[in-house]
Amino acid sequence: MSTGKPVDPARTLGTVYRASSAAVAGLGDEESWLPTGCTGWAVRDLVFHCLQDAQRGLVALHTPSDQPVDRDAVTYWQDWRPDSAGAANGRRWARVNGSMFLVFAQLQELYRETLAAAAHAAAAADPARHVATQGHVLTAGDLITTLAVEATVHHLDLTVRLPLAPAPAPEGLTAVRATLDGLLGRPAPADWTDERYARVGTGRAAPTDAERAALGAAADRLPLFG
Repeated sequence: MSTGKPVDPARTLGTVYRASSAAVAGLGDEESWLPTGCTGWAVRDLVFHCLQDAQRGLVALHTPSDQPVDRDAVTYWQDWRPDSAGAANGRRWARVNGSMFLVFAQLQELYRETLAAAAHAAAAADPARHVATQGHVLTAGDLITTLAVEATVHHLDLTVRLPLAPAPAPEGLTAVRATLDGLLGRPAPADWTDERYARVGTGRAAPTDAERAALGAAADRLPLFG
């Protein structure tokens, strides 16, 4: 089973966050209201959500724990199922708060600064150190991988109506693929592109009949997280 762990999680996160920052850097206020791949969210709502995740990462990297780890870079995602009450509340939270920025440039600047700070903290962290987040304990390295995975999936969401935006970092898509393989319990077919697997594996797209046939019984487990 894949571990979902990049060779260097901090370097992967830095590359992922730079790509995400570049995708947001050139957007104007009108573009901030375009829809994304996340139900009910415009670009600015998703940017706010990703800002919150980077802030959570900063806090977690500075929240050491003396407890044993109870999640790794793959099993962390077992808690995150689509269509739950918590997911619905999170959508409303981001929708309201993202709309409170009267000028998108204010949110844009805070987002890019926070991603840079989180990447710096990740680079300075001991990957073996135990840290706490969202009621669980992970190694810092595994936490950093989860941050890279979430940012990469949301990069795909962010750019569905932004065809000229930079693509997600390949290193991030590799981490997403490894994570999905770990949750699935087997590798996806090699001819699936990383982007297609990311969308199908997280419920952004429905598998075709051919894709379901290729997965066999494992197809019934989709989506693996959302």
